Amino acid sequence: MHGAKVVVIDSLNAYLQAMPNEQFLVLQMHEMLTYLGQKGIVSLLILGLHGITGDIRSDVDLSYLSDTIVQLRYFEAHGEVRQAISVIKTRTARHERTIREFQIGSSGLHVGEPLRQFQGVLAGVPTFSGEGTTLMTSRIRTEDLQR
Repeated sequence: MHGAKVVVIDSLNAYLQAMPNEQFLVLQMHEMLTYLGQKGIVSLLILGLHGITGDIRSDVDLSYLSDTIVQLRYFEAHGEVRQAISVIKTRTARHERTIREFQIGSSGLHVGEPLRQFQGVLAGVPTFSGEGTTLMTSRIRTEDLQR
């Protein structure tokens, strides 16, 4: 890890499949994250959850090892599949607790206003009680679709 500033494990799901027992995975992850933290290295762990919408589950719970948990979810609105982002946990500081729509395009990441007129986005069963003007306009351009 000479000169490393960031380590990304994508994904923990594959890592879990390689381990014979979940208990060993948690112990190994704890030791590795402690070591990296002592070296001043930022660790990003990506965990895919079962289920695109509705009830989502994970094979392992590493939330107690995490300083920050950011959740990305899909939701449907006005006949389009959209993405939402929320910070579920931050151990080191106060954080915003809203759920916001986001889009990634050729010009980068765009985060919209809080989805205040939706209920159930995190549960995967959103219901909308507002106007379409509160959602982001589509920033996807033709060249984004060709990538």
